[in-house]
Amino acid sequence: MSSPWILVVEDEPLLGELLVDNLRHEGYGTELVQDGRTALERIREGGIDLVILDLMLPGIDGLKILETLRGEDNPVPVLILSARSRDLDRVKGLALGADDYLGKPFNLRELLLRVQALLRRALKKEALEPIRKIEFGGNRVDLDTFEAVTHDGTEVQLTNREAQLLRYLAGKPRKVVSRKELLDNIWGLDAATTPRTIDNFIARFRKLFEKDPRDPVHFHTLRGVGYRFEP
Repeated sequence: MSSPWILVVEDEPLLGELLVDNLRHEGYGTELVQDGRTALERIREGGIDLVILDLMLPGIDGLKILETLRGEDNPVPVLILSARSRDLDRVKGLALGADDYLGKPFNLRELLLRVQALLRRALKKEALEPIRKIEFGGNRVDLDTFEAVTHDGTEVQLTNREAQLLRYLAGKPRKVVSRKELLDNIWGLDAATTPRTIDNFIARFRKLFEKDPRDPVHFHTLRGVGYRFEP
């Protein structure tokens, strides 16, 4: 299973690198951005499981980022980490939709425990509220009814297994998912299924949803590794 991906938004370089190094040591995929505008653009791209967000940022401040995300119905978990630890700032951050708030200076172990708890909570919520509809590249897919309308207007009825595979890939956008992970989580103990079976499914997705199946934009194969879905 791929590791959770955490975006650290912190304009203090030393603190940002400290956070990134410690999160990576815990096994998380991590990246650092240092200004609000870049952070907002990166979060909108997707593939982020948790945001650690400073409030005092150049460009766009953290509270505005949070307000914008929640206004766009973006549910990505956000842990505010800020020197502005007054009750008023804390309440405002939580009211705007932050999932947690930790003031600076902070205890590193406490931060890591809060990150762990937020990710665990997000996984449980995802299990209870699976992705139901996705849109990408002009394609629209209803994963509950298995009905799809492709970029050229063609109506398609997917199979249950196709919908399961597409739902799983869509739940891990821009992340490399191994064949073993897909086999374990979708096909289970079906001994008749081989990695070649998944290749055939991906080939069908390209035929349906790619404008040029020979030059895919959304469904990528990493030879010997697995697949990556780009919304």
